[in-house]
Amino acid sequence: MLKVGLTGGIGSGKSTVAAIFETLGVPVYYADKEAKRLMIEDEGLIQSIKNLLGEESYINGILNREYIAAIVFNDPKKLEQLNQLIHPLTVSDSLNWMSQQTTPYAIKEAALIFESNSESHLDVIICVSSPESLRIKRVMERDGINEDAVRQRMSRQMSEEEKIKKCDFIITNDEINLLTPQVIRAHELLIKKAAAKATLA
Repeated sequence: MLKVGLTGGIGSGKSTVAAIFETLGVPVYYADKEAKRLMIEDEGLIQSIKNLLGEESYINGILNREYIAAIVFNDPKKLEQLNQLIHPLTVSDSLNWMSQQTTPYAIKEAALIFESNSESHLDVIICVSSPESLRIKRVMERDGINEDAVRQRMSRQMSEEEKIKKCDFIITNDEINLLTPQVIRAHELLIKKAAAKATLA
């Protein structure tokens, strides 16, 4: 089976693109959602997060998202340390999930594929690209934060230009080019790549 990564900067519309792939019958692993699940289910990770950020990281067993965000988005070192705790577990979990899929290819949707060195476990990587101004507008509306806060988050991620250079396919989500035809075209190419990989196996 072909292992496909789907990435892009904050506000690029990765989840929207992933949902279109799902309507085509492609299973999608949402790394951010699964990381949050691991943060409340994995006892070892819970203790490591408390050790790093304090007992206040959890309130009655519930992840204190606002408290954690207030720390890591203002302290690059803490964010890096938190990611170092979460990424290996998420990578392992995604590979286990991939091994259970029976479709020609499956997708891992994640913002930090390159930052977490996950690309070595993937065969093909797709980048969802959007103009910066549009990405900022989307995140401001989605999260109810100001432009400076969005730009601060963007600064913690690899630039879109760098991501594009490292990816095999680009899907443009600029509200001008239609998304569905681009996804269908990528889907057809990925089916062919999966068939070619199966032939070589």
